[in-house]
Amino acid sequence: MIELNPLRIVLADDHTIVRMGFRLLIEGAGATVVAEADSGETAIKAWNEHRPDVLVMDVSMPGIGGLAALERLLAHHPEARVLMLSAHDDTLIPSRALQSGASGYLSKRAHPDTLLQAITEVAAGRRYLDPELAPRLALAHLCGGGHPAQALTGKEFSVFVQLAGGRSVNEVAATLNLSSSTVGTHLYHIKQKLNASNAAELALIAVRAGLVEL
Repeated sequence: MIELNPLRIVLADDHTIVRMGFRLLIEGAGATVVAEADSGETAIKAWNEHRPDVLVMDVSMPGIGGLAALERLLAHHPEARVLMLSAHDDTLIPSRALQSGASGYLSKRAHPDTLLQAITEVAAGRRYLDPELAPRLALAHLCGGGHPAQALTGKEFSVFVQLAGGRSVNEVAATLNLSSSTVGTHLYHIKQKLNASNAAELALIAVRAGLVEL
């Protein structure tokens, strides 16, 4: 059994049962779950309040979501160590998470011991990538394949996720500290790159990639 004592962990996932399972596993290994969060905003608040050794955070959550929360947190606290989780195994999400500064990425399908190992590595300041996804991710980058959204810039990707989640241009502008006209420009380029003509098509693309939930 991997020993996590005396690590302090914040869990962020919008499913209570999932958080409960993670808590039992993590505390069973000796760590302390100092707080739980169910959205991107509350995850940031919990990190600021408790300054944990590791924030374990789901990608798809209400509000600004896990990826935007990751970017916002690291913009102010680059030392934060964040392990991102997702139920989807597409190469797009881990690629974006790592590009945004995540310390590690793990599929929720991983074995429980793998989660504990990932937390250990991230807490020690090392990067961690799900061993099941690593070869596919490397191949996608090598061959230039992967999801069409890989063509989006970092800021375009953030705008895309927010708009696909149902937020208006003005709401996205406020969330990402941009002007509405800048968000509109990003939206124009996003539609071109993803070959989408309206908000519904953008939402469908995001749902299929596991970036937002229905």
